[in-house]
Parts: sequence; C-alpha cells; structure tokens
Amino acid sequence: MLHDTRRAIVVDPGDATVVEDALQRLSLQLDTILVTHHHADHTGGVAQLRDSTGAAVFGPERETMPEPIRRLSGGDTLQVLGQQFEVIDVPGHTAGHIAYYCAAPSDQRSALLFCGDTLFSGGCGRLFEGTPTQMLASLDSLAALPADTRVCCTHEYTLSNLRFARAVEPGNTDLAQYEQACMALRAQQQPTLPSTLARELAINPFLRSRTPDVQRAALSRGATATDAVSVFTAIRQWKNTFQ
Repeated sequence: MLHDTRRAIVVDPGDATVVEDALQRLSLQLDTILVTHHHADHTGGVAQLRDSTGAAVFGPERETMPEPIRRLSGGDTLQVLGQQFEVIDVPGHTAGHIAYYCAAPSDQRSALLFCGDTLFSGGCGRLFEGTPTQMLASLDSLAALPADTRVCCTHEYTLSNLRFARAVEPGNTDLAQYEQACMALRAQQQPTLPSTLARELAINPFLRSRTPDVQRAALSRGATATDAVSVFTAIRQWKNTFQ
C-alpha cells in the first residue's frame, strides 16, 4: 500500500479484509488498485474492494482479470496520487505479467518497483506460463533499473529463497551476511521486504546467471552450456525440487 495520508493505492490485493482493516486503521480512502497478474492470491480481493470503495482497477492487457479493469502493457504510464508509474512487461511467471515502476516518488526516496511474482528477494517466480528465455529477459529488464530501486515483491519467501541461494553460491559472503540479517528480522516478526535491486544483484542467483560461480553450479545440475539461458534454466529447475 502507498498513501498520501488521505488516499491509498494497493497492489495485488489477494484478500479484501486485510486491505479494509488497514484503510480503517489509517483513515484512508482507497483510490486505485494495481494488479500485476491474474493469479487468485493477487486478485481475490479486487471485486470486493472495487465494489465497496469505487477504486479504479488497472491490470495487464493480456490476462483474464475481474472486470471492469483498465488494461495496461509495457511502455504505458499512469498517474496515481501524484505519482507516475511506468508499466514494464515481465512475462514468465504468467504470460501477461506486468510490473509497475515509479522512478521519482514524492517522498524523494529511491525509486519503487512493484514486481509481483517475477522477482523475489533471493529468488524469482515459477514459470507457470512462460519460458526460461522470457523470464530471463524479464529479469534482465528489471536488473537494468537503478541500483537503489526498492524492490516491493509480493511474498515473504526470503528465507527459503536464501537457503537455495546458499546452495548455489556457498562462497558468496554478501549472501551469507544478508541471510543472517533476514533471519534476525524474521525472529522479531519483521518483514525482510522491500529489498533493493543492488542487494538482489549481489545475492540472487536468478539475477546472476552470467557469474562464474552460478555457471559452475548450473553445470553440476545438468546445464549443457554456460550461456545465460542454459544456466538460468538449470537453476530454475533445481529450485523447483529443492528441499
């Protein structure tokens, strides 16, 4: 949720009740709902919130969504509560997944990225509808954003992702230090999110498919070449079965 002390934006409201409780607690009016993709845990609360608040709903052009919705695709921009968001196409997790990027938030802090299930801290989404080539290209487009961008992903999967990342790059000291910091946060029931793009570039194996240590790990897990797509594919398949 973003708000200006009066009106709010929510992203991917899977549960209307959680949002309604927050709106009441903070005395906010819901203005806009942004949706990244069609999965129910991201859209489950949309209809109830739209009906109860009159909020405008924006979502991906190429996915089935709860109507009415204003459709968006890569290159589109929208103005909400004085903030300008750029839409980025990020297929892979789903075929029409989009992300929302705000380069200059009015709080004058670093840029904001709402990336849905494309990029997680220490991980990335499963490939339910897209290909490894698509997902790698989507992650590359996010990796090209400014390093201080705040990465607002939609699931607190960080510790499980970092256990896998350590299996891929056991010698990565940045990763070891980040894992310890995240464990301390979770022990206090605090979120690890948002992350930053700079941090993810240093620790996230799915953004590091061109680095030698990740390439070696991929070769040990069945990759037949060290090009980025082959490495990414092997690492993603490994993560699918990692315990």
